[in-house]
Amino acid sequence: MLRFLARSSLKNPKWNPKPIIVIPQSPLQNHFSSKSGKSSAPKGNNNKADNQKPKKNPKRSGLDDSKTAVSDTKESTDERVLRARLLAQDEKNPSLNAGPNGRPLFTNISSLSRLSRKDTCSYFKFGEKELNQMLPEGLPMGMVKEFEESMRSALLVRQSFLDLRDNFRRIVDPPLLSSDGKGLKVRKQIVLDGPANCGKSITLAMLVHWAREEGWLVFYVPRGRDWTHGGYFYKNPITGLWDTPIQAENALKDFVKYNESLLKQLPCHIFDPVPLGEGAGIGSLKGVDSVPVPESSTLYDLVQIGIKQTHAAVGAVLRLRKELSLVKDIPVLFAIDQYNNWFTFSEYEEPVTMRSCRPVHARELAMVNAFRSMMHNSMMVGAFSHSTAVGKLRKDLPDVPLDARVNLPRYGLDEAAAVCHYYLRQRLLPREAFSEESWKKIYYLSNGNGAEMRVLLPLMQ
Repeated sequence: MLRFLARSSLKNPKWNPKPIIVIPQSPLQNHFSSKSGKSSAPKGNNNKADNQKPKKNPKRSGLDDSKTAVSDTKESTDERVLRARLLAQDEKNPSLNAGPNGRPLFTNISSLSRLSRKDTCSYFKFGEKELNQMLPEGLPMGMVKEFEESMRSALLVRQSFLDLRDNFRRIVDPPLLSSDGKGLKVRKQIVLDGPANCGKSITLAMLVHWAREEGWLVFYVPRGRDWTHGGYFYKNPITGLWDTPIQAENALKDFVKYNESLLKQLPCHIFDPVPLGEGAGIGSLKGVDSVPVPESSTLYDLVQIGIKQTHAAVGAVLRLRKELSLVKDIPVLFAIDQYNNWFTFSEYEEPVTMRSCRPVHARELAMVNAFRSMMHNSMMVGAFSHSTAVGKLRKDLPDVPLDARVNLPRYGLDEAAAVCHYYLRQRLLPREAFSEESWKKIYYLSNGNGAEMRVLLPLMQ
């Protein structure tokens, strides 16, 4: 046998047997969520393909690519600087603020609570500093792109937002009529649905902004997908659900950013000790299974328990959900974006055998299980997001009222006219190429998709 191997190695010098090393996998690795990146190693033997293709000088190619990238970046930067300078000059010319049929392009109302039906199809200006203060959890990606491309912090006032705002305003103030003067059915739980890029996330963010202007306590989750992806996870042996302490700590930190002053005024109603679980990668504490809650504690104190001690993060979030349902002094609103991610499978997997795993559904996560249901008396809005590629869900969702779903439309013709005139005002497209016929072509081509219109309008000739 040894002679055969020696002869084979002499005949084929490229043959180099490598020993197979089995690396045991640590059981802790099952508790961390990670996606395997694409391997950078070449697959197979590419010598034949390399011989057929002419070889290029890698140094020369790299220099050319880098020069092209630098020049393109410099050109785009110079264009934005020039555009910003021209927009600053345009501010001195009020005649440019004319929309379709000579209507004002911007509303002079300074508060979302004072907007009415006559302000629809006009733009509401936000202050950048004020917006970051009112929504410290983060802005929706669609809103960020809109501000970056238009180079102005302004959003279109749509009737769908006014109807949503008036719906929750009527819950707190029942005699109030809607913005169009018609009586609307009041719903405490609403699911915002509709086609892609119809403004669901932006509408939800504007609702949160308005509610906080009114002094409401809002639990806002702008990225619901984060609750089901990434971080550390483990199965709680007591509840049978999966705990995610990193997500819990982040949720508490986001909640206290804007609501700190309100939380310090609201006392706790439940004084049972907060149970402890595992910390992120550090396991459980020995000899301690709970944290006491003094009778003089406020909701701010409860949140700080979960922030300061990672073992209590999940328990504090679950307790906070119960406490918020007992608040009667001020209105409480739950606003969840990317809500559809809570009705499908998470990124996590549970080992079943040595070679197979079972996907963990979002309802099996302790935090999602506590906040997903709409079968309660609290005000709650969940917005679907098609950017997360969840897929279409059935109409009768579990733990959601049958009449909770509201479909938001894409831009109508009047809204599209205002949008096109606004982009013209913001120098996104050449003024000499703008005409009613041209912008209508783009509107019908994009089927009222706001993101596509923003891309196609600069190509107008």
